[in-house]
Amino acid sequence: MHNLLLLIVCFLAGVLLRRFRRLPQTAPAVLNGFIIHISLPAITLLYIHDLSISADVLYMAAMPWLHFGLGAVFFLLLGRILKLPRSTVGALILTGGLGNTSFVGLPMIEAFYGQEALANGIIVDQLGSFMVLSTLGITVAGIYSDGKPSAEDILKRIVFFPPFIALVAAAVLIPFDYPAWLVAVLQRLGDTLAPLALLSVGYQLHPGHFEGNLRNLILGLGFKLLLAPLLIYLLYIQLFGLSGLPVRVTLFEAAMPPMITAGIIATEHGINPSLANLMVAVGVVLSFLTLPLWWMVL
Repeated sequence: MHNLLLLIVCFLAGVLLRRFRRLPQTAPAVLNGFIIHISLPAITLLYIHDLSISADVLYMAAMPWLHFGLGAVFFLLLGRILKLPRSTVGALILTGGLGNTSFVGLPMIEAFYGQEALANGIIVDQLGSFMVLSTLGITVAGIYSDGKPSAEDILKRIVFFPPFIALVAAAVLIPFDYPAWLVAVLQRLGDTLAPLALLSVGYQLHPGHFEGNLRNLILGLGFKLLLAPLLIYLLYIQLFGLSGLPVRVTLFEAAMPPMITAGIIATEHGINPSLANLMVAVGVVLSFLTLPLWWMVL
């Protein structure tokens, strides 16, 4: 559980640093830039390199893709019904459609299911969530950002997205063993992601963000923490008849709070940053209540 304590400490540190004005206002941009260009590529090179793909892991990797698709449909319909601004819809799709299956997910899996279940969580995260972020997530960010980029511009954003480049490199390097020094360097760089991400989210959060965002926050987290996991549960258990520890871990991952990096991507593209940060911050806090409930259901 020390990983969860680390997340809480870093988030509170960000809030306090903003409260006492100990960092410049541009600090989140620097932190986010380091995360996207250094931390995420390091983790990708480290973990994708060691993953093996087989038929029995496909349903685990498929869950985040299904989750994102459900989120896109739900929030697009919600946006039309409630006449929500485009930036609000984009922020909800990104943060409501992508779960924190690594930095909250993996510690929670270890706490509730034991260390032997972590391999299943890594498959969900690396073959599912991360690939969705690097492709569909960047596409959505391009569509909902200012300027209405063309298909060519969106494709360039995906191809030149640093974690996507690292993803391709890691896949190419699978047949080759990494030297010990490279593994150590990648591990240390990857370890910076969680603390810096929570610090950035905490620094950008203040009570004023709730004004005008409360309804959308309730709708977004209601989908992410309750409705989406329920739909995937019905699909996997009731319709497909799947069972076993890997399935339970996969469904548990579906109930994770919004992905920190998705909130950062939304902020970097100017897609309702206040709502995106609220989704991440409040979602992490609420997940400490909702995840034990899902564990009992599963």
